[in-house]
Amino acid sequence: MPARADKPIELYYWPTPNGWKISIMLEECGLPYVVRPVDISKGEQFEPAFLALSPNNRIPAIVDPAGPGGRKISVFESGAILQYLGRKTGKFYPREERACVAVDEWLFWQMAGLGPMAGQAVHFRRYAPEQIFYAIARYTDEVNRLYGVMNTRLAQREFLAGRYSIADIACVGWVRLAEREGQNLAEFPHLQRWFETIRARPAVKRAFAIRIAAASAVDPRDPKVRAVLFGQRAR
Repeated sequence: MPARADKPIELYYWPTPNGWKISIMLEECGLPYVVRPVDISKGEQFEPAFLALSPNNRIPAIVDPAGPGGRKISVFESGAILQYLGRKTGKFYPREERACVAVDEWLFWQMAGLGPMAGQAVHFRRYAPEQIFYAIARYTDEVNRLYGVMNTRLAQREFLAGRYSIADIACVGWVRLAEREGQNLAEFPHLQRWFETIRARPAVKRAFAIRIAAASAVDPRDPKVRAVLFGQRAR
């Protein structure tokens, strides 16, 4: 039996750049949703119920009770979720092929480049048990290069693919952490303008305002937390 359309989407979430992508998109689209916190510091991402939704044991994931054909669907991987919600609502993901290609280019640029490189920069700058100069320089410099790519792109357009889209939504959370990544946004004036423009959007403000009390209490120096976050191998 098809699900009722007014039932909210369930967002399996933790306040990270990947989690912010989906809270921003849900807010921008005006879709009703409920937040289901997944405490990644305690290993909740490895529980069977969550793995049934996200087999890669990573947030975010969503469950849409009113999916295709009115039937429930779960979606994992932040880029796939953004595309799904864009198709579902017709918002921030153009249907015209040329415009869609431009959005996809910058969405996958984020997924393959900005996210992984920024994540490694933050790890080696803040969380590694020892300071490894080569790793810090390698990833900090690469993020700097990627920021430069965005800055050049934004010199002649307001947003990455022309109009505000899921490509911008995918990137903004990582730029929000510029200082942690060893970057100074003032060195990238077009990128800084873009960031301030997006951060001022009401939907983005609401998404960034979501508070998970347990996340604020996580101590990444705790050996048990570190083992969960950074010590995983194949299971």
